[in-house]
Amino acid sequence: MQYLLVNSRSSHSQEELFNFGSVETLDLPGAEIELHQQIWSRSQGDTLCGLLIKELNWRQDKISMFGQTHDVPRLNAWYGDADCSYSWSGITMTPNPWNSTLRDIREKVNGVASEQFNSVLANFYRDGNDKVDWHADDEEVLGQAPVIASVSLGATRKFRIRRKDRSEKATDIFLRSGDVLVMRGLTQLLWEHEVPRSKKVKEPRVNLTFRKVALTK
Repeated sequence: MQYLLVNSRSSHSQEELFNFGSVETLDLPGAEIELHQQIWSRSQGDTLCGLLIKELNWRQDKISMFGQTHDVPRLNAWYGDADCSYSWSGITMTPNPWNSTLRDIREKVNGVASEQFNSVLANFYRDGNDKVDWHADDEEVLGQAPVIASVSLGATRKFRIRRKDRSEKATDIFLRSGDVLVMRGLTQLLWEHEVPRSKKVKEPRVNLTFRKVALTK
């Protein structure tokens, strides 16, 4: 198990000085992943987390697995340009219109990733009990080699990534408030990722995964 970024226990002021704006390219076969550290300072990221928790139209969907229906273990919200509908695991989401906070964040993320994203899936992890299981963002509407920019705000959480064919050990990355992880190329085709449950985490986290989906005709 490899830890690429260790969770710092330093104060906010120290964290804001550590690796602010630095970029790390992950050396993973068949993947193109960049970790842009502290695009927002820790305090800025925490403020944005609080704003989005209050502002976004959160919902808790249900998912069917092995013949049983369960609540999705986190809250979601889908925002985007008109006609940017999105479906995953049998759940179809129509876009909420962009609000000013999301527009400002998108503008910055577009610059970081050199992309023009038209939608974002927001995930609200209320505490360490909320999670997302192993999956890849490989829906057809995203194209064959999608670019996904994942913004972390609030609590630090472990992000795990592994090859779908299990030819590599899972890699663990601790994502801090203000970090942006960009996945490109064949990453979604060959790799999958999760955010596991962590009972030690008591604080909320908002994760924004910016995407470019094919418009509904």
